[in-house]
Amino acid sequence: MTNPEADAGAGAWRRAGAAIAVFLALIGAVFFFAPDDAYLWIKAMHVIAVISWMAGLLYLPRLFIYHHQSAPGSGTSDTLKVMERRLFRVIMNPAMMISWALGLYLAWDGFGLIGGWLHAKIAAVALMTAAHVYFGRAMRAFGRDERPSTERGWRFLNEVPALLMIAIVLLVIVKPF
Repeated sequence: MTNPEADAGAGAWRRAGAAIAVFLALIGAVFFFAPDDAYLWIKAMHVIAVISWMAGLLYLPRLFIYHHQSAPGSGTSDTLKVMERRLFRVIMNPAMMISWALGLYLAWDGFGLIGGWLHAKIAAVALMTAAHVYFGRAMRAFGRDERPSTERGWRFLNEVPALLMIAIVLLVIVKPF
């Protein structure tokens, strides 16, 4: 007897894996063929990866708020566990890794890793990564039917990635120092 929920989950993983593979193949093609505007292609792919990562960083704490409100072991809790796990593993982790890899390449190729604004941006991205890791630990705790932090704490933590994103965008666009 087949399990429709497991079949749907396997299909989601396949589709996500295919999308990631296509994206990585596109990145590989840019490096392999090295067009004159390769830097711009890499920058565009970096922005796409960052947007995907940010979407997860902004949405996952919101799911934690809803999860905190649900009863452990309830159907709602079980659904949120699946949503959190897929968001974190299928979207956020690959997007973070691609963002870091392409971002460091752009920092090296475009700026020689020099510039106060660039160092501040990398520090802010490191803080964003720390938030990502913390959210991953919380996701695993919710998966064990624990309730880390409080609902109010998650409402506060929901703002951290947004504030870091604002700082990063200002540093990249304005380059104040």
